[in-house]
Amino acid sequence: MNSSKPTVTWMVDFSGKTFALISLGCDKNRVDSEKLLFLIKERGGVIKDELEGSDVIIINTCAFLNESRREAINTVLECAEYKTSGTEKLVVTGCLPQKFIEELFSSLPEVDVFLGTYDYERFFEALELAYDGRRVNFVGLGKGEFFTMRCQSTPDHYAYLKIADGCNNHCTYCLIPKIRGKYISYPVENLVREAKNLGDVQELIMVAQDVTRYGTDITKDGSPMLCELLRELSALPSIGSIRLLYCYPEMVTDELIREIRDNPKIIKYMDIPLQHSVPRILKLMNRKGTGDTYLELIEKLRREIPEIAIRSTFITGFPTETEDDVDALEDFLKDARLTNCGFFMYSREDGTPAHDMTPQVKNARKRDRMKRLYAAQREISKEFLSGFIGKKIKVLCDGIDYERQCFVGRSYISAPEIDGVVYFNCPLAEQGKYYDVLITRSSDYDLYGKTEDYE
Repeated sequence: MNSSKPTVTWMVDFSGKTFALISLGCDKNRVDSEKLLFLIKERGGVIKDELEGSDVIIINTCAFLNESRREAINTVLECAEYKTSGTEKLVVTGCLPQKFIEELFSSLPEVDVFLGTYDYERFFEALELAYDGRRVNFVGLGKGEFFTMRCQSTPDHYAYLKIADGCNNHCTYCLIPKIRGKYISYPVENLVREAKNLGDVQELIMVAQDVTRYGTDITKDGSPMLCELLRELSALPSIGSIRLLYCYPEMVTDELIREIRDNPKIIKYMDIPLQHSVPRILKLMNRKGTGDTYLELIEKLRREIPEIAIRSTFITGFPTETEDDVDALEDFLKDARLTNCGFFMYSREDGTPAHDMTPQVKNARKRDRMKRLYAAQREISKEFLSGFIGKKIKVLCDGIDYERQCFVGRSYISAPEIDGVVYFNCPLAEQGKYYDVLITRSSDYDLYGKTEDYE
């Protein structure tokens, strides 16, 4: 494999060449992809939505779970077929090669270029070598340069801002520290510049593996800087509102709660991954809290910010989990009354401490437990949403649902793609604008309504 840094004399004119990119996995990956697309556009490349006919196809991969890796490999193999009909080069980037390059380089000869999670500034250098007839492995050769310019792939009215990379939490089921490395906060001034470069954005969604830990690697005493960053971003007139995703419960400080409560630009919404409620399971996961401390946090948030929407995620089928543990988690859900939840079956990942824990739970039992928890939360969410019937709420229009023949948008209780939506009728609605919608009915996860001027 090629692993040294060669001297490159640019020979290929990339201006006019067509590039298509598939971004798999999380929205942190999406931000990386958007920055790579800008580098391509800056070099004169043409970005295409269609894979067919593209000169270069790029796949930015996820490797978080077995399922993610299968999806990535299948996507690579599917895209390799286009090389028989005109595609010149296939590039694989991101988490999968970062962690598994030794296996991938030999097992995927269809791929011309491999880049890791911090190698994007080497993209054209690697591609130049590929056009010279070489297969290129540049994984780990980049410096992780920070780019403030992006080609936004979301609708114009909302965008993601990745404020940090890596993770120091070392949950026993998670590969992220082995893939992305230690937690690294991006400088405030760089993030402010990146946010400015996005232009007018109604909703800026802050993401990291743990947004609440932002700045702890920068300050001398290890104190977080999230509130400082929130205030700097809120001062930008181009940013309409800010939403927080992935807040670790033990890092939700009183200062942060006050900032969310008192800052009019911060959406009263928090995504707080709790993962379980049983102290024994949480300890095995290397999570710091308990079901009781989580309930105390939820109660405090609702006391300080009565209207707050709280979303969470939970893992079921973690090694040693019993039916009694699932009973306890279901009871926790009924006590917590969270706005919305996602449930995931534990994925046994080689190289994590949980991989060797016994007994492991069978997949069929994991699936049954996940369905049971979804059913419990469905009733909670359904009851919560029914409380909006007859009320007017502010809805950000995301576009048109042609199948339902109505507009679709979100209120403050919903983040894009992971939460429910509001379907509404209106004489005319514009994407990226807010509308007062009278809610007329609800379902398990969605709301339905109309504007006052709709007949």
